[in-house]
Amino acid sequence: MLALQAILMGLAVTLVQVGGLAIDVIRFHAGSTTTLPTLPLEFTFPVSWSPMKQVVSLVVAMIVIAILRAALNYAYAITSGTLVQRKIVVDLRAKVYAKLQRLSLRFYNDQPAGTIINRVTGDVQATRMFIDGVLVQLSILAMSLVVYLTFMLRIHVGLTIACLITTPMIWWISIRFSRTVRPMYDRTRQLLDDLVLRVAESSDGVAVIKSLGRQEAEIKRFHQANDAVENQQQEVFTKVSRFGPLVGFLTQVNLVILLIYGGYLTSIGVLPLGTGLIVYAGLLQQFSNQVGNLSGLAGSIQESLTGARRVFEVLDASEEVSPPASPWTPDRVQGEIDLHSVWFEYQTGQPVLKDISIHIRPGERIAILGAVGQGKSTLLSLIPRFFDPQCGIVEVDGVDVRQWDLKTLRRSVGLVLQEPLLLSNTIGANIAFGVPGATREQVRMAARLAAAHDFIEESPDGYDTMLGEFGMSLSGGQRQRLALARAILTDPAILLLDDPVSAIDPETEHEIMCAMETASAGRTTLIVAHRLSTLRGADRVLVMEGGSIVQEGTHSELVRQTGPYRLVAQSQGIEVTN
Repeated sequence: MLALQAILMGLAVTLVQVGGLAIDVIRFHAGSTTTLPTLPLEFTFPVSWSPMKQVVSLVVAMIVIAILRAALNYAYAITSGTLVQRKIVVDLRAKVYAKLQRLSLRFYNDQPAGTIINRVTGDVQATRMFIDGVLVQLSILAMSLVVYLTFMLRIHVGLTIACLITTPMIWWISIRFSRTVRPMYDRTRQLLDDLVLRVAESSDGVAVIKSLGRQEAEIKRFHQANDAVENQQQEVFTKVSRFGPLVGFLTQVNLVILLIYGGYLTSIGVLPLGTGLIVYAGLLQQFSNQVGNLSGLAGSIQESLTGARRVFEVLDASEEVSPPASPWTPDRVQGEIDLHSVWFEYQTGQPVLKDISIHIRPGERIAILGAVGQGKSTLLSLIPRFFDPQCGIVEVDGVDVRQWDLKTLRRSVGLVLQEPLLLSNTIGANIAFGVPGATREQVRMAARLAAAHDFIEESPDGYDTMLGEFGMSLSGGQRQRLALARAILTDPAILLLDDPVSAIDPETEHEIMCAMETASAGRTTLIVAHRLSTLRGADRVLVMEGGSIVQEGTHSELVRQTGPYRLVAQSQGIEVTN
């Protein structure tokens, strides 16, 4: 690309020089001068050529150069578009998305959804602008200024110094402008994040918005966010609009100096008209145009730098959960789990888990009871190593999970969340999401174990029925059973169930509990639950308060002890006796 630009600049200079040469030839034959101008590379016109033929040959040369420049400009546009749009943007977007998949859940907890979406879309385009509109253009600008300045100095040093007297002022103004607008572009990106987040939230919560009759209020909130973006962009536009004409005015001052001083030098015979003043005017105009591009380039630098910085924040973000240098991959996973004096905190000084020590035997079923915010889900997330504890060790089959091959560890753990994620795809594809190569019979078997086969067969296209976004066309119980089938299909040694029946009616709860009973057979199972109907079937129950385990035992043992478990049992109408 830069090589093409160098050739294009060389052709531009040559075109101007040939034009000036043509003017001097015409003046010679018109009798205005007594010396025939020298052709490039010491060439001379053949003696037999008439004045008209000499001028026509120069005009033809100008036309050929112009055609060649047009062809090279086309080649440059194609090369630039292919490199930037088809390679850099596509590859960079893929790299950002791939890095997002590797980052820990802590990153997602700290970043709003609108910000993440904007980094993959708008910020990648801003990075493209930084590469194409800043780095490439700055290289072209530097090259252009060197080329044009060299030729201008060759024509007349004093005239060049006089004509470029405003250039230092332009650079100073540009630096001041950049420092002023940089925070404004940062603020614009933040407001765009808020706008995208507003759309995402209202789209996900449309049922709640409609049920509460809040459409007008949400429209008003969107307009406020949209107006904030508009006002911020208008403020930036005002700054840029003032900067551009000021730079343009200063570059035109150079032309005034050229006409006064250059005209004087031509009038006293120091500077030729065509190859001197006219060529110099063309070079100065090109030089001034490049300097004038600073007005747009300075704004592009700050706008694109903001987006590029946000993209590279993702690419350079440390992977909190990184794979070990020599990962351990067992032939078979037993499902034994040990936590040794585990402490974990999302924010420094605010522990969510405090000195947790548990031993869970292979195939054991453990229920976890506790109020909201007591660390239950965090405890589960440490087993597949979504986070690493600040203190203590989490082991699976006697090996620290930090030494496990991450893919092997996570494929050995089946996870069913309170709000299962279903994709906009067929039912069969959703079940086989973790095992893309699964046969239809394997998918059916997993669905049967999860008590999902019957309602799937009743769907319009069975396992080929397309689900809408997040599977909202299904009931809560149906979504949970599909999520359970998806977890079962991976044949995990460990099954983690994060309160999967909290929002389910009693009849559906019974169906899901039966399905979970079947699915958990022979697997180490941890289930977060609040209903005693779920807790009764556990081999052991862990009761958590304030990030610590305050009670441990079977249902029959705990219900007879004074403590949180007994209070929960009484609140659900269970008669307890000492």
